Amino acid sequence: MRLLVLGGTEFVGRSIAEEALRRGWAVTVFNRGRREPPPGATVLTGDRTAPDGLAALGAGEWDLVVDTWAEAPRAVHDAMRLLARRARHCTYMSSRSVYSFPVPAGADEDSPVVEGAPDAGAREYPQNKRGGELAALAAFGERALLVRAGAILGPHENSGRLPWWLSRIARGGRVLAPGPRELGLQYIDVRDLAVWTLDAAAAGLGGPYDLVSPSGHTTMAELLEACAEVTGSGADLRWAGPDAVLAAGIEPWTGLPLWTPPGALHDSLHRSDVARALGAGLRCRPVTETVADTWAWLREEGDRHPMTPDGPVSRATPEQENRALGG
Repeated sequence: MRLLVLGGTEFVGRSIAEEALRRGWAVTVFNRGRREPPPGATVLTGDRTAPDGLAALGAGEWDLVVDTWAEAPRAVHDAMRLLARRARHCTYMSSRSVYSFPVPAGADEDSPVVEGAPDAGAREYPQNKRGGELAALAAFGERALLVRAGAILGPHENSGRLPWWLSRIARGGRVLAPGPRELGLQYIDVRDLAVWTLDAAAAGLGGPYDLVSPSGHTTMAELLEACAEVTGSGADLRWAGPDAVLAAGIEPWTGLPLWTPPGALHDSLHRSDVARALGAGLRCRPVTETVADTWAWLREEGDRHPMTPDGPVSRATPEQENRALGG
């Protein structure tokens, strides 16, 4: 199988390229050359935002194309038009952020989405991703798979969610643990995402699929306790209710990654129906494995792992933690 990954050196794109190489596929990555690709991949260099930036893609044929772009949809539009007759199938790595907020509990791929334009410049993240979907559909039609991922965790994570929790708990001491303990979480391990995406693309699946674990795959308690166990820091997890956390000025989702109080935001982020992906073969590894492997990667990388949060992110400060815990 011949795979072209537009990107291929960071988190999601890298994991997909690595999984394809593990399968013995011929993998080509196209990017700006700022980071090392996975060993064994063929490299094409270009800046898709620059004039003639797609020149390196002017020749060649592939069975599958995967695009992870998250900025101006016109970059997806231009690349997909160029590749539509030279690739059998394309996958656009989208996001559940394309759904119109609030997303009710139990929502699936038929839920309303935000507006987007396939040839638009950069806008907000949801509009960018929706525009990218439309660009892929315009070029490939039924040959386009739209992977609407939820929160993505695992080794090489560059959005600072699970790495933040691991680093915070590794420092030890009293750690604010936001409740309720049994609060259900949905996320996808990047390696499970890669396996499912390549299987689905190879099978020729098209249209949108929400790719995230089943609702309640894990809980806040299971996640944080797994972090405490693998770091061996002896951290003292101190549980506080949602009212105390919010009163301390801590923002849901960003202040304490993945956490939101029960309610509309939690329903939107952690209670989606993923029956379509499960029916198409999605399998999700236990949270303990995701946490342990991410911690092992962090220890290996030290301070070298890249962090590219989507916009300014304000994490909880020690003062806010103390305030939530009553001083």
